[in-house]
Amino acid sequence: MRPELTIVIPSFNERPNVRPLVALLQEALQGIEWEAVFVDDDSPDGTADEVRAVGAEDPRVRVLHRVGRRGLAGACIEGILSAISPLVAVMDADLQHDETKLTEMVAKFRADDSLDLVIGSRHVEGGSIGDGFTAMRAWGSEVATNLTKKILRIKATDPMSGFFMVKRESFNQVVQGLQTQGFKILADMLAAAKGRWNVAEVGYTFRDRQHGESKLDAAITAEFLALLVARFTGGVLPIRFILFLMVGASGVIVQLAAMRLALLTVTDVFAIAQTFGVVVAMTTNFLLNNVLTYHDRTLRGWHLVFGLLSFYAVCAVGAVANVGVAGVAFQALGQPEFASFIGAVVGALWNFVASALVTWRSR
Repeated sequence: MRPELTIVIPSFNERPNVRPLVALLQEALQGIEWEAVFVDDDSPDGTADEVRAVGAEDPRVRVLHRVGRRGLAGACIEGILSAISPLVAVMDADLQHDETKLTEMVAKFRADDSLDLVIGSRHVEGGSIGDGFTAMRAWGSEVATNLTKKILRIKATDPMSGFFMVKRESFNQVVQGLQTQGFKILADMLAAAKGRWNVAEVGYTFRDRQHGESKLDAAITAEFLALLVARFTGGVLPIRFILFLMVGASGVIVQLAAMRLALLTVTDVFAIAQTFGVVVAMTTNFLLNNVLTYHDRTLRGWHLVFGLLSFYAVCAVGAVANVGVAGVAFQALGQPEFASFIGAVVGALWNFVASALVTWRSR
């Protein structure tokens, strides 16, 4: 039978949680036709194989095995698009979301055909962060939630939630405008809907992780900030490009500091100190981009060395393009500041596109 509900479960290194989660779904969703789609980013711990083994026992369970790409937002989008059911839920594989609330979410859709989205919220009656967060992470979550609501003008109490259910046809209305990179797809969906969706919320208690490690790290935090910028600018700039610019801005500070250090300790020749500063800045930019901008394509081992050399080459060409275009613009317009800005934009665009194609190309 065609399922009424598809549960999309993004996963990476969650093998120990697969069978317990499926057992919980089997118990909680009695009376509902459902399927579970684990979207696995080629986990080295064999998560995809475990899902296949479970699927051999229960045909309602299947895996969408992604190779060569990573990221929660992209995994959720692919999983939802693979569903043929009218309703699709998204929940984590780490057992921190309350699967018993799925029945309540389905009931809300059955009772109100105009409903587009139901959010599992930790900030309404019946909801709490429970023991799932440390005090520091709870504080960070509260700050991020308030920032998201203010910048993106979202009224929902928990736009940072990773636990929600959406009507499939409503998702189709916004999917083309979603960022495929990022960690908080719900906030992106709400921003893309621009207040047109009818949204309900269900309180749930965020549980403690049983197995594995949290995926929250500096790269995820940077992606979240980039998402806010991307949405604030109307989605014109992709998250990856915003991260690339953020790293580039930090490179300016590094270059100035390295140049000054060289003048104080190594040489009194400005040209040599400036060259030293540029090389140090390019190196730190490469390392930061490797772990932040392209954390889904992180280079390691010898690939890291060859990647650094290719990044030097890309940036060298970008510098030439920067100076050349700025010179042409100055001759045509006679405005040094504006000409310099145009040159910087061209150089940044070249560095971004060329490094994506050469240094961090998809493998």
